[in-house]
Amino acid sequence: MTGMWQWDGFDAIERDVRIMVADHRWTGLPPLARAQAIAQRTLATPDGGRWLFGAHARWYRQDPADGRWYLTAPPADREFRAAAQVVQVTSMVLPHLIPPGPDFAVDRGSVQGFVGPDVPYEITERVRELVVAQRGRRREDFPLTGPFARLFAGEVASPVAAIWGTLMWCAYAPAFDGNEVLLSMFGEFLARPLPGDEWVRWLPPTSLDELVALYGERVRAGHPEAGLRLVALMADTAAAVRGDPRFGPRADALLAMIEPLLRRACQDPVIAHQGDEVVRHAWLSRCPVHLTLPDASPGDHFQHMVYDLVQTLGFLAPMGADPRAVAASLLAADLAAFAPRVADGLYPWLDPELRHILHVVLTDAAHPLRGCWPRSGELPSALHPPDRASAAALLGAAYATGLAWCRLTGTEIPERGFTTASAVVHRLTHERDDPFPGVSGTYPRHF
Repeated sequence: MTGMWQWDGFDAIERDVRIMVADHRWTGLPPLARAQAIAQRTLATPDGGRWLFGAHARWYRQDPADGRWYLTAPPADREFRAAAQVVQVTSMVLPHLIPPGPDFAVDRGSVQGFVGPDVPYEITERVRELVVAQRGRRREDFPLTGPFARLFAGEVASPVAAIWGTLMWCAYAPAFDGNEVLLSMFGEFLARPLPGDEWVRWLPPTSLDELVALYGERVRAGHPEAGLRLVALMADTAAAVRGDPRFGPRADALLAMIEPLLRRACQDPVIAHQGDEVVRHAWLSRCPVHLTLPDASPGDHFQHMVYDLVQTLGFLAPMGADPRAVAASLLAADLAAFAPRVADGLYPWLDPELRHILHVVLTDAAHPLRGCWPRSGELPSALHPPDRASAAALLGAAYATGLAWCRLTGTEIPERGFTTASAVVHRLTHERDDPFPGVSGTYPRHF
């Protein structure tokens, strides 16, 4: 059908659902009516699968064996997509699969790592101004404990940690070019070199618990205004970086969580005396519904990161490769190198097809998909991304997936990166003339 229009059931249903959910009447419909509307737009594929486009503006596939729906990146093969047909489903679609509405209206941001495109100059300068203003703060007034105390030098106070922690929490995947200016401005405050090497700093993400603890400690110490200043600094940092799509979605989420506190329109100063967990719960309750965070549900977050990883491998589809199978193979490569035994904790969060692929690739040393594994620190030539933006996106998604399964299984994050993400670096190092990260190499336009 070269040169001719070809039906694509997945594109057609996605367009239809997006138009339907964007209608102002959608949020006013009864839950049953919304569930029926989504059910009527279910696709059936030649392999017996059933698919729906639902919550979080993402695809879900039903397991024929147990009837459960799994978050699953859609198939990439054009002939397979063309063979999909709309079917009438009589069973009820569960509420968590139904788009509430706001989740469809947001920008998903970029999955690119900070290796490749640098953080734009105007953003780094705004952050630098915030950091410089915190020099001279006394640790007696703003003490540091926990992970931050180990990261920073003995005299560094918590306002610097609040800025750093906000940056790391907001970043989609905190893998940074070793020369990134955003990191170098913190050099004078650090107690030891950051993990990684001269090319890449493989940084662990900050947890929401760590940010909450900065605030909660000051309140319980009898200095609520100092705690409020720390939260204001988090807000200023998030506002400074939200223009970079690699920070934007989570920066917006953090602002939504803490702005009621800054407006003194919540009970956080009171409940902080009950412990940080209570404050954390309050912040998460104000998080926008479209964002799934590792702090709230590590399993759901892992599912979304695997979805992203499959999407970034979409460039393989025209060559006849299945991005889903390759993603499962690369996940297996990372697990085999660092923690093969934790795979059992990941299987329940994968759809049956990916679960099977991951298992057989991990257990069969002769499996053909092991040909996708990096060798001597390099990706196989067939997996080389076509351009720098695609490579930066693959690196970011691969690192984010590694961080997600480490969080889910309690595995320590490797200081020199995961096998897959490290192998992508070779396409991106030694070049510094990086454009501002745009939509290219992040998600297809319709996401």
